[in-house]
Amino acid sequence: MTNAKADIGLPSESEKQALYDRLSQDALKAGYHINPDKELVWMLMNGLLINERRFGYLCCPCRLSAKDIDLDRDIICPCDYRDADVLNYDACYCSLYVSSRVLSGEVTAHSIPESRPPLEERRGLKPSDLGQLGALGTLAYPVWRCRVCGYLCARDNAPETCPICKVKQDRFERFL
Repeated sequence: MTNAKADIGLPSESEKQALYDRLSQDALKAGYHINPDKELVWMLMNGLLINERRFGYLCCPCRLSAKDIDLDRDIICPCDYRDADVLNYDACYCSLYVSSRVLSGEVTAHSIPESRPPLEERRGLKPSDLGQLGALGTLAYPVWRCRVCGYLCARDNAPETCPICKVKQDRFERFL
């Protein structure tokens, strides 16, 4: 029996650093912060890279993969749940992304409940379903608009920071 780690190979320090640099830059551009706990972040970089080798994509190392990109798109880093988790709990599920309150030390990142729905609920709409949506009043989520740059997003709450112009949540208005 072979060791699974030997089969896929462990990421090198330079690979982890390159991924960290890329995700850090992307986070800053989008108004997010990487967890200041470097040891935790380094373990997450390792897990993300191992999952990329296993599955071909950066699947969250803290969630169970279906080993199918179509079923896992919602947990490819940064996952679909990051925004709401950071807003509601000051950290995403794996704690890679944190709020400005965690970054400043005002609060500590901690375990949060899983916000990913069960598989049967997250399959989403098929392209053939789009013609059956009806009026805009039947949207599953409210649409929020940044009053500064016009950025639109459909989710339960406006983001903590606009990913385009970086203004704070109080500059958003409910659009639909």
